[in-house]
Amino acid sequence: MKKYFSSIAFKSINGTVLLLVVFSVIICILGFQGFSEALYQQYQDDAFHIADAAVTEVDPDRMDAYAESGGETEEYKAVWGQLDKLCNAYGVTFIYVIQPDLTDYGHIKFLFSTINHDSPYSVYEFGYLRETTNDDYKTKYKRLYDGESDRELVIRDKGYIETDPHITAMVPLRDRDGKTQAILCVQRQMDVLAQGRIDYIRKVALVILLAMVLSILLLGVFMRRSLLNPLKKITDEAVRFAKENVPADEKLTETIRTKDEIGQLAGSIDQMEQQISDYMEDLTQVTAEKERIGTELSLASRIQMDMLPNVFPAFPEHEEFDIYADMDPAREVGGDFYDFFMIDEDHLYLAMADVSGKGIPASLFMMASKILLAGTTMIGRSPAQILEYANEAICSNNREEMFVTVWLGILELSTGKLVAANAGHEYPTLKRTGGEFEIIKDKHGFVIGGMPGMKYHDYELQLEPGDKLFLYTDGVPEATDDKNRLFGMERMMKALNRHPDATPKELLKHMRNAVAVFCRKTEQFDDLTMMCVEYKGKKRD
Repeated sequence: MKKYFSSIAFKSINGTVLLLVVFSVIICILGFQGFSEALYQQYQDDAFHIADAAVTEVDPDRMDAYAESGGETEEYKAVWGQLDKLCNAYGVTFIYVIQPDLTDYGHIKFLFSTINHDSPYSVYEFGYLRETTNDDYKTKYKRLYDGESDRELVIRDKGYIETDPHITAMVPLRDRDGKTQAILCVQRQMDVLAQGRIDYIRKVALVILLAMVLSILLLGVFMRRSLLNPLKKITDEAVRFAKENVPADEKLTETIRTKDEIGQLAGSIDQMEQQISDYMEDLTQVTAEKERIGTELSLASRIQMDMLPNVFPAFPEHEEFDIYADMDPAREVGGDFYDFFMIDEDHLYLAMADVSGKGIPASLFMMASKILLAGTTMIGRSPAQILEYANEAICSNNREEMFVTVWLGILELSTGKLVAANAGHEYPTLKRTGGEFEIIKDKHGFVIGGMPGMKYHDYELQLEPGDKLFLYTDGVPEATDDKNRLFGMERMMKALNRHPDATPKELLKHMRNAVAVFCRKTEQFDDLTMMCVEYKGKKRD
């Protein structure tokens, strides 16, 4: 069970579920707000439509007669009957007509008061006098009487109220001279609105839940077929070959037929197995120990160099950037490596790393680290997550206690946004357009393979067209001359800024020359590995 929880499949699905949940919550909140606003507006519009209809049933010029009728005259009863019909026909809670005390609007008197027959509330009798509910009502009454407004709305859904949450639409009853004689009010309860919102949320939640389940199922099937199963085959074959040292009867490329990075990785493993197998066959034919060692190192060097991108220009179809990299090992094989490839049409993977130690052990560890980092990148992780996964994988079986420092970045070509993470590697340097190279003192995490459970952190750099990023291993600043002096960061930065506008290829050539002039005839002590990327951006038509 613990192995399953630490698997790529579980982590990928778990991350997807988390993203879907966050997305669903946002959708529900936005939908709830939009739905509530639409219902509020509908309630308001309906209340005012009913109020406009009710106004036609009351004669503002007869207000004094209504007030003196005591609620008993035929005229009064006829008007009350029409308002009662409207109240029950439209399903509103109350329709009533009031006259405020115009001195301070502190009291109101009910002239007409009708109620929905299905309502649990009681109706006010003719002539009932009561205090105005609050200052908000006073203000709105005064605006209607002063002619400052033709309609007012009160929404009561908070605090202590005598009835459930409701809205009240108010319109003035004006006589033929345009003077307000009374106010007609239509009150609607908001229980239907509340129930409508609840039903909406239930439906939306059900649809989103079904969509999430379907998405997870489809994602699981897709990942298993397109990524997890091929990666498992590659891993199993690497473990088998490590034990048996014999190429498989059935090549990985015969079972993994994709032409993406997974297929390329499978082809690299097949090629590596075949090359190692060829090396072992050649090794048995070598009689002299010196020739055996020479053949071993030569083959290892070829394998190592073949594992690194070494065809330039690397991506002639992409005009958004220019890239050049080079590794000069201190011995026949080295522990440094660089890597870059297109994750998709808009994202460029960049890596610069330095393995502890030198020679064959470092080169083997280097190849394993490179494959692991590249393979992990293909499942869509961020640089920090890639480093965390690689660290756990290496720490799980690292008896030799080797480690590797890594700077890893993913460049989004369409925007120039570079997301990167650093696992104990040298600081990158960056030249802005029109400026000079400067050191980017990013936050360092612990080396890969040093200790399990380490956390790494992503950071972002925004590249603009013309910006250059220079990456290197410690073999550059730690190059030593015949007086045991280090080349150092200061000389490195001066060498970079001596030709700041050079292409990436020319820039690396100038840097190698500067190191060579400084070291003179001193034997190269450490691997010399560099990479430069110039971001050019999208070309406008």
